[in-house]
Order: sequence, then C-alpha cells, then structure tokens
Amino acid sequence: MPTKKLATYHAKRNFHKTTEPRGLLKSKASNTFVVQRHDASHLHYDFRLEVDGVLKSWAIPKGMPKTYSEKRLAVQTEDHPLEYAHFSGIIPEGEYGAGTVKLWDEGTYEQIISDKKPQKDMPSALEDGSIKFHLHGKRYKGKYALIRFKQEGTKNNWLIFRIPKDA
Repeated sequence: MPTKKLATYHAKRNFHKTTEPRGLLKSKASNTFVVQRHDASHLHYDFRLEVDGVLKSWAIPKGMPKTYSEKRLAVQTEDHPLEYAHFSGIIPEGEYGAGTVKLWDEGTYEQIISDKKPQKDMPSALEDGSIKFHLHGKRYKGKYALIRFKQEGTKNNWLIFRIPKDA
C-alpha cells in the first residue's frame, strides 16, 4: 500500500515492468546517504539523504562537487523509499527514468547545526531551504551544503557545494 510520502514515486512507476523497489515506509533512525550514477536520457548522479523515513532526492547533472570552489545544480526530485538506497539495475525503456542505475557511494551523514542560528531538525531545515551536513562515505567525505534557489519558478532547484573543513 503506497504511503502518502511516496505517492509521487509510486505514480511515476509501473512495478509490473520495473525492478525498482516499491518501498514501505519504515520507522528507522539511521542517517543514510547514497549517491547513484544514473545513465538515463542524460548521465547524472542522484544524491539521496534519509530524512523522516524516506530518501530525499536530488539529481545532480555534473555529479557531486569534489573541490571547495565547485558549486553544482541539484534538482530536487520525488522522495524515494529507503530500500532504493540499495538499488542498482536497469529501468526498462518506456519507464520513468529509463536507463542504468549504479550504486556510486553510500554511507552516513550528520546534520551540521550552526551556533549562530536556533537549532532545527532536518525536516525543518529542508523546508526552509538550507541544510548543512557531513558525509561519511567511501568516495564522498566532508562537509556539504544544499541551498534552495529563491527565484520565482525555481522551487526544486538547489545549489550543492563543499564547505571548507575549518568552517
């Protein structure tokens, strides 16, 4: 039975044709992150953070920033089920996101709370459009930030960048 949080995810997929996980909302408090290499109509990387029982997701066309000077566009997509963190496979032609999905990196993250601002939980910080986190993965380690664009009509567009170690 689809949950409300995953309604958009379920509406975009035909589970008789795709091997993507259906997903059941689980109550679990592990701060998982995953990066998947998605060779669909255009090669991009899907960045996912476990928040509030689902994987919050962004498509990053040029991949995760590797240096402190790189800033990358991150387009927020629909929430994915937690089981998607382990998905690698081929989404068939004609299906939403058709192409090859490969696990690129995985690990855990910690939310970074600023001393200058009142403490906010991750769902509230996401709603406000500004989150900072420390990744503990195999390929991606260190501090990052996601900031939502404030221009009209850019609700799903975010900027992802690395934060210097001493910041």
